[in-house]
Amino acid sequence: MLVKTRVDLSKMFGDWVDKVPAPLLKLLGLAELAAAVGLVLPPLVGVFPLLTALAAAGLVIVMIGAIVIHAGRSEYPNVALNLTFAAMAGVIAFARLGPYAF
Repeated sequence: MLVKTRVDLSKMFGDWVDKVPAPLLKLLGLAELAAAVGLVLPPLVGVFPLLTALAAAGLVIVMIGAIVIHAGRSEYPNVALNLTFAAMAGVIAFARLGPYAF
């Protein structure tokens, strides 16, 4: 979403891309990239483990936005997939921030 054109994104992800402003698409791509780095890098190198929890919490917020968009378009299989991703990210965030954090 950061380097592809709107036409390419529309072919890959469907016509919902045409209804979202371009700056929001760039922000979404940046947020997903930051979440991926934040989920993988800190545990891998053992530095700043709080970043993993923050990345997971941010990913939950991104998935909630995806759920709203897909539910509004009656794309219920995508809603279920995004709910699954949000739940997994929520478990990671809770495991890293909760009372028994590791």
